[in-house]
Amino acid sequence: MRSVITGGAGFLGSHLAEKLVTLKHDLIVLDNFFVGKLDNLKNIRDKIKIIKCDISKKGSWGQYLKKADYVFHLAALADIVPSIERPENYLTTNVNGTLNVLQYCDSKKLKKFIYAASSSCYGIPKKYPTKEITKINPQYPYALSKWMGEELVMHWSKVYKLKVISLRFFNLYGPRSRTSGTYGAMFGTFLAQKISGLPFTIVGNGNQKRDFTYVTDAVGAIVKALKSNINGEIFNVGSGNSISVNYIVKQLKGKKIFIPKRPGEPNKTFADIKKIKKYLKWTPKVNIDKGIKLLLKNIDDWKDAPVWTKNKIHIATKSWFKYLK
Repeated sequence: MRSVITGGAGFLGSHLAEKLVTLKHDLIVLDNFFVGKLDNLKNIRDKIKIIKCDISKKGSWGQYLKKADYVFHLAALADIVPSIERPENYLTTNVNGTLNVLQYCDSKKLKKFIYAASSSCYGIPKKYPTKEITKINPQYPYALSKWMGEELVMHWSKVYKLKVISLRFFNLYGPRSRTSGTYGAMFGTFLAQKISGLPFTIVGNGNQKRDFTYVTDAVGAIVKALKSNINGEIFNVGSGNSISVNYIVKQLKGKKIFIPKRPGEPNKTFADIKKIKKYLKWTPKVNIDKGIKLLLKNIDDWKDAPVWTKNKIHIATKSWFKYLK
């Protein structure tokens, strides 16, 4: 089985790469290492081929896709504020990059193309848990670009008969989670603050809830998708629960301070996962308490992460409040 992961040195990509190696895939990782790290692949470097490239520009990297049996398209620019300030970068990478990847794929040879979509496409839903048929309502360019990429993937399935599945991930967390960017993912931010003995910066009152999904569960969903005969479908991938930020802080144990609630963010994310349970026979295995214990066990992963303070966050998120108010 010859497989290619775009963004394979990133958070989700590196965990998926390790899993595919155990499944005996002949694996090629494509990454520009803008966010991804070679160190994320240290356990399997001698078992895979790593190509540094930029998917937003066509190039010789396309040859690996043409020969692939499976393609896992995870490469993308993430983070909200930079997408507001430089939307062209996000459209170039997340939309044009996806187009480039699709055009290199051989629809006759390829057994499955799996796209890592984002639950941010739903924006601020009116009903919970959120179903896949919920109205799409992106609140910022990152969310828009990821949804546009998904639309391309589904269009390729319809017109060019490419066998695809799109997975809309909800609030992924776990070892190696992203800490770069203007204001990194919540768990990375909190754990770096914990290591430094600083208070946790809680957005709003902390009562907002999120569907925190552990990374190995996300990988499990991808594996179910690649083994499935289902084609042309979109599935939510979530934990089956929605947990408040205040609960997370209580479990992590430490002092806390509050920063202003940010516009464009939902008070709750909560995936309806009935569809993926029914059709892919996937269920999450790591609940939030177990997930937090695993994070704390691997807390050294964040020892070199950026440490955010209330003042740094205020400065870094000015564009957020300016444009999304």
